[in-house]
Amino acid sequence: MALSAQNVDALAERFAAMTAVTGYEQAMTDSLLALLPGSMRDRTGNVTLTLGRGSPKRLLSCPLDEVGYAVGNVTDDGYLTLRRVGGVPRASPLFDQQLEGHRVTLYGSRGAVPGVVGVRSTHLARGRPAGTDPPFTVDDAYVDVGATSRADVAALGLAMLAPVSLTKRPHRFGNGLLAAPAVGRRAACAALAAAALSRPRVQGTVVVAFTVQSLYADTAGLKTVKNLQGPFADAREAMLTTRYTGTAVETVALRDVEALVADLARWIGAPR
Repeated sequence: MALSAQNVDALAERFAAMTAVTGYEQAMTDSLLALLPGSMRDRTGNVTLTLGRGSPKRLLSCPLDEVGYAVGNVTDDGYLTLRRVGGVPRASPLFDQQLEGHRVTLYGSRGAVPGVVGVRSTHLARGRPAGTDPPFTVDDAYVDVGATSRADVAALGLAMLAPVSLTKRPHRFGNGLLAAPAVGRRAACAALAAAALSRPRVQGTVVVAFTVQSLYADTAGLKTVKNLQGPFADAREAMLTTRYTGTAVETVALRDVEALVADLARWIGAPR
């Protein structure tokens, strides 16, 4: 199955619209199982697809998960507070400020629920010196889902530890650029899926792995793949260069995604 550049771009945009907060990746892995015939989910939640047979055995992977949030508490008047989930290497002190005043999506037992993170009243704060105010952190986040009580929140299917992310609205702009939270990881995984779907002729065995829980200290997902299906003679992670990394407008160039698809297909077909 050969994918055109247009199809690869659409797949990258589709993946960028998905949410996979680290530790809560099942919805996205369900989509991958449907997309990739012959794939399977292991005991940790990784999705793997084995191409070819025999030696050498190699591993080609990409991490699915993203930094996100989980519901930390529900107030008596129906607001939700948050805790961050997943480590953020070299995170800016302002990392959580991208939540302030923005739309978020909460994932409960009854499906996705839209919400918004509150901001300070500009009217009540008018005239106050702002220079000494501390930066917004996740501890300042109160999410409004239209509820007025704990019972209202429960009726929406939301409970403690429900995953939360910035609402995903992938945006194409400029000369073939795509922006979205965590788009670098998502587009790299889209390139890996496209390379696998192109069914290149494989010499030996290549295990294609979409790994979960990569943002935990022990990278549990990748370790599980190596323990269950290794040892591997060679391994590679699909990666892309990004702009504005770690922000709500993280950006990749779609031409880089298309080039990565071709590069990964060559790697699958030509063991070193």
